Amino acid sequence: MSTMNISLPEALKSFVDEHVHQSGYGTSSEYVRELIRKDQERMQLRGVLLAGASSPAAATADAVYFEGLRKRVHAAAKAGAPR
Repeated sequence: MSTMNISLPEALKSFVDEHVHQSGYGTSSEYVRELIRKDQERMQLRGVLLAGASSPAAATADAVYFEGLRKRVHAAAKAGAPR
């Protein structure tokens, strides 16, 4: 694992230290790694959403579409419901 040193103003260091203590992280490094992983996930999701937004519509989202969607959801809920 590589090492990276980060300089923080005292107010941010205090925030990180308090958050690490309150949230159960073992070290500030664990907390920063988690923040970076979440940022990577956010960026990946953003890319997927932008790709979807720029793709052509597969179906018109009108009342008929949503009624069909409701029927599929209800059917799936009934099929998965305990008896």
